[in-house]
Amino acid sequence: MARSLFRRLLRAALASSLVVLMLVGGFIVWAWAPDQPVEALIDRWGAPPSRIEAVMGLPVHLRDEGPRDDPQPIVLLHGTGDSLHTWQGWTEALRPTRRVIRYDLPGFGLTGPDPAHDYSMKRQVQVLMAVLERLGVERVVLGGNSYGGGIAWQAALAHPDRVAALVLVDASGAPAADAAAAAASAPRSVPIGFRLARMKWAAPILQRVLPRGVIESSLRNVYGDPSRVTPELVDRYFDLATRSGNRAALQARFGRSGPRASELPVSAITQPTLILWGGRDRLIPPAAGQRFHAAVPNSKLVVFEDLGHVPQEEGAAETVAALQSFLDDLPLSAPAAPDARESG
Repeated sequence: MARSLFRRLLRAALASSLVVLMLVGGFIVWAWAPDQPVEALIDRWGAPPSRIEAVMGLPVHLRDEGPRDDPQPIVLLHGTGDSLHTWQGWTEALRPTRRVIRYDLPGFGLTGPDPAHDYSMKRQVQVLMAVLERLGVERVVLGGNSYGGGIAWQAALAHPDRVAALVLVDASGAPAADAAAAAASAPRSVPIGFRLARMKWAAPILQRVLPRGVIESSLRNVYGDPSRVTPELVDRYFDLATRSGNRAALQARFGRSGPRASELPVSAITQPTLILWGGRDRLIPPAAGQRFHAAVPNSKLVVFEDLGHVPQEEGAAETVAALQSFLDDLPLSAPAAPDARESG
């Protein structure tokens, strides 16, 4: 009797295991998304005015548009998992009168992974300065969204003679005066794509499997109005996420340790600063924008109540209008004296 029961239990366990394996295998087949070579993506996402420039050993995908005689070009840096395309609406509005430069950060878009495997803020600032050198640009209005905003304000501190003004769009690294302030600006919801990228144990699978639904869900999470997420938008993010090496780079960036941006002296920023924020940002809530505004002496805060974490993309028309008003009031000043932090 006991032997018969054991056999039945064993058969049931084997059948259950087979069902699980079939389900897992079916999921992998359904969601199979191996890396795409950059050559397969260039025609759709890197057509003119895009070009590739060799910068610090990186094939940097950039677009440089507008009048060449602009004394202070506008440089725009995208956020995590994004690309230069997020600034398309702003660029179309600005380029008739202003020179606009944007590029895919190392680890993202068509630029792809950094051969140095260094995704620190320090490295990103170095790449930014090298891009400016490559283009022969001396002094800029520097803007950034999310991670790109963190790079922007740290570049403004490290190289004040190169940055005339700052535009922070739902930027990372807001200073935390106390525990209550930190809690108020902590993420309310993190996109599933970011959560998956932090799972080191799943890296071998996640670099080959990517359900399109994960991209769509992540986008809907960061938009104030999820109905604005179109199939074409999902196509772009999906394609560039699967660019060869980008998923490994994202996991490397999330896996690195080091000083947090919020430990750096945001209050030392002296440049005129425009702070734009989405009122429905659940990844970096509006309280973080208020902390930036309180810490940066010469700053202006504009909150767009119906927009989310990428307001420059979700609501390009209204956000670029605020930028243009800021630029109209911005004097064309001489370069600042080199900061003491640059010496030595």
